[in-house]
Amino acid sequence: MRRVVIAVYPGVQTLDVTGPAEVFRAASLIKPPGYEVTVAAPDAGPLATSTVSFLPDARLDQVTGAIDTLVVAGGTGSRGAEQDPRLVDWIADAATGSRRVASVCTGAFLLARAGLLDDRRATTHWAYCADLEARYPGVCVERDPIFVRDGNVVTSAGVTAGLDLALALVEEDMGREVALQVARHLVVFLQRPGGQSQFSAQLSAQTADRAPLRELQAWIPDHLDEDLSVPALARRAHMSDRNFARAFRRETGRTPGAYVEEARVEAARIALETGGLPVEAVAQQAGFGTVETLRRAFRRQVGVSPNEYRTRFRRQAA
Repeated sequence: MRRVVIAVYPGVQTLDVTGPAEVFRAASLIKPPGYEVTVAAPDAGPLATSTVSFLPDARLDQVTGAIDTLVVAGGTGSRGAEQDPRLVDWIADAATGSRRVASVCTGAFLLARAGLLDDRRATTHWAYCADLEARYPGVCVERDPIFVRDGNVVTSAGVTAGLDLALALVEEDMGREVALQVARHLVVFLQRPGGQSQFSAQLSAQTADRAPLRELQAWIPDHLDEDLSVPALARRAHMSDRNFARAFRRETGRTPGAYVEEARVEAARIALETGGLPVEAVAQQAGFGTVETLRRAFRRQVGVSPNEYRTRFRRQAA
């Protein structure tokens, strides 16, 4: 039986804890004895998370001995948790007795605080990558991947990426067939490959303050094959062309044209990664019209052609 310890703290993201825990539990049911999962917190008693309160299995100081997999969960409380020397010191100490160490979402900040990410490649939720890079310059932050493995340390992107991370660890321990059964049981993908994009380009844009512009941002991804020129978007927002262009750039940090192109490239990337549509069909579906227009935008934003991207992604996934 492999011992998994998930370190938590006040304000932890609930799914960062329960998601991986459910993956390990399902694997244990499929192929006993599997994993023994312990959720440990700095203090005893109920723990307030991002949504509900639950009772951890143990206090950190009660967890002794070797650990197979140490998982540090993320959440809005991670900033405060970084200032808790009991938690940070325990993570640093427990890592020395663990076969591998992992973090979900902003749990990466706690690993960095404990010195476990120095001179390592790592990732976190797309919205916090710049902060991780700025506050811990010794970490080589990769902004795009779902999860990053560097030696025996694995860091994942936000929230549901913890499921992908846990499934990858189960596959590593028990083989692909068990991981596939777990994925079927939980009704999720076997796992998105670690190198798959977090699809952050559109999400990382600022959210507009004005309701018409916010609604337009939500509307654009579902209508990429329509006319998304400045005049068309301005009409939809009930603004003049000039006022719309200025307001959109001021409130989102992007020109309307750049925002639409990023949304279309993002849709094309997803189509190339997850389906077998011909590039011509992908271009039409994403609103580029022609393959050449798609190719130019793709090279501008991704650095390779659509065909090269699909080939590289499939090779990496394999």
